[in-house]
Amino acid sequence: MTLALTMAAKRGVDVRIVVPKTPDKQAVYTLTESYFRPLLEAGVRLYRYTPGFIHAKSYLADDKVGVVGTINMDYRSLYLHFECGTFLYEVDALKDLKQDYEETFAVSEEVHLKELGEGLLKRTGQAVLRVLSPLF
Repeated sequence: MTLALTMAAKRGVDVRIVVPKTPDKQAVYTLTESYFRPLLEAGVRLYRYTPGFIHAKSYLADDKVGVVGTINMDYRSLYLHFECGTFLYEVDALKDLKQDYEETFAVSEEVHLKELGEGLLKRTGQAVLRVLSPLF
């Protein structure tokens, strides 16, 4: 997934990801942050949702294709769990989805490379979490 997102951003695709600023599980949040640097370096725009926890799973491409559902973008959700989503193609609901995104970006803070503090202890912890991530 990281490779696909970074390659798209390097091709000039406007790739944006919103994560919660307030985590529900600290280990999962720390694991998520371990991917920030390569994504940001490739041009992906990352946002932290500031009003609270966000658990939305929706995707929009070219204002023509969208998905709304329970699917996380990880191996377990895509291949092991029975997650579901609604595929939307050239329907009016995509305008509402885009408007929701714009409102979400407006109340979120953008993450920048210079903000990422990465000491040895944090990087080691993130590496361990990546190894254990299939268990989450």
